[in-house]
Amino acid sequence: MTDPQIPLLCLPHAGAGASFFWRWRKLMPAGLRLCPLQLPGREERIEEEPWTDVHTAVEGLLPDALRAARDAPAVAVFGHSLGAVLAYELARALAGAGVTVAELFVSGSPAPSAGRSQRATGIPDDEFIDRVEEFAGDSHPALRMPELRELLLPVLRSDVAMHEDYRPRSGEALPAPITCLRGDSDRLVTQTDALAWSLATEAGFRYYEFPGGHMYLTDSAPQVVDVVSAVLGADALPLR
Repeated sequence: MTDPQIPLLCLPHAGAGASFFWRWRKLMPAGLRLCPLQLPGREERIEEEPWTDVHTAVEGLLPDALRAARDAPAVAVFGHSLGAVLAYELARALAGAGVTVAELFVSGSPAPSAGRSQRATGIPDDEFIDRVEEFAGDSHPALRMPELRELLLPVLRSDVAMHEDYRPRSGEALPAPITCLRGDSDRLVTQTDALAWSLATEAGFRYYEFPGGHMYLTDSAPQVVDVVSAVLGADALPLR
């Protein structure tokens, strides 16, 4: 039986887990089904080694993404920061597997053609934490607690390296439209970097800015979900 809802596959920023998106559950319109994807090294997958390569990560995420897409008319993919490049490559893999990607939503990340110019990989722990917090425009109190820092830092380092070392394997435009979102005072991703996502699609491009820095998403979830819903026309889709 066909599922009339569109699965919204969500991928978080460096160091975060799928639970980051669970606050969106109450915001979902009738036509969307929230499907956060979990990377290893965190939450229920904490015993697993984190990935350090975007393409390896996409190969690992694809089976879960295909299961979520089963019986749906199309899927949408959303990613923030590191999650944006994972979402982009995952959308490409899904399209290659014959899945209709209704929209790719990329947030807080330069386009694949731009890459990351500022780096934190390979520097000592204290300097690394300071630099990541500077990039994000936000602090993470757990990283200042020795017992939690020991647990969280390896995953954060792996994720940051994954994003900073990412290079697309193909320059071919994605056969799905892209909506790009950015905080208007993001010091890590310039407006020029974000607008370059228009070069990554052959199927249409939209751009939205929200008040805030790199982590604007934390405080703007209702507004972001409103944009996602409007772009997909999800309010008009029937309930299951």
